[in-house]
Amino acid sequence: MSEPEAIPAATVIVMREVAGGPPELLIVERAKAMSFAGGALVFPGGRVDPGDHALAATLAGDSDDLAARIAAVRETIEEAGVAVGVTVAAGAIPDLQRRLYAGEAMGTLLDQVGGALDLDALVPFARWLPAGVRHKVFDTRFYLARAPEGAEPVVDGNENVRVFWASAPAVLDQADRGEATIIFPTRRNLERLALFASFADAVADARAHPVRTITPWIEARGDGEHLCIPDDLGYPVTSEPLARAIRA
Repeated sequence: MSEPEAIPAATVIVMREVAGGPPELLIVERAKAMSFAGGALVFPGGRVDPGDHALAATLAGDSDDLAARIAAVRETIEEAGVAVGVTVAAGAIPDLQRRLYAGEAMGTLLDQVGGALDLDALVPFARWLPAGVRHKVFDTRFYLARAPEGAEPVVDGNENVRVFWASAPAVLDQADRGEATIIFPTRRNLERLALFASFADAVADARAHPVRTITPWIEARGDGEHLCIPDDLGYPVTSEPLARAIRA
């Protein structure tokens, strides 16, 4: 049986500064009924749609990267009601969230509300492409973005059941206590994000480690099989026993 074809996807790590503590991240909890990562805590994001490619084609630059950035912007508004990578009046966001979720084109909606894309606000952070699995496979580009001032997330109530701000260490602690589920790529990214004291630190690290597609592999070691990633891309933890790894 052949592996499923990879689906282009994008996600955005939205960070906000917190006085006296580590940055907080925008986290959504997937509905348990979802076929991919059901019940898990993830960053907002999803597949790159044809409409994202159509809008990207009107812009100058790498069309695949632009389409992924547009998807990350669209999905973050849809899933959490938080607008990053776009300039738009705060009062227009609830209607944008509703209409984007209904499938209306983002370019048309932005024109109607006097908004505009600001895709340079998204900083490439990572790219993950699993192999050797039989579930849906997503070729996912991760971006960093600074949270808009005063942004208060609103859950979509369909694909996701909860949306909240939490630091990377706090989410990892929840998972370690058995109070939350995080899949292998999310855990590795949270461990990396836990190193940063500010959004600027995260951006500096992202720029110090040019994005290279990460495809985890299984390696036999003395204590059993481990799921591994490269050790030169900024991740402090680069393997996990396969028996413990959650692979969506």
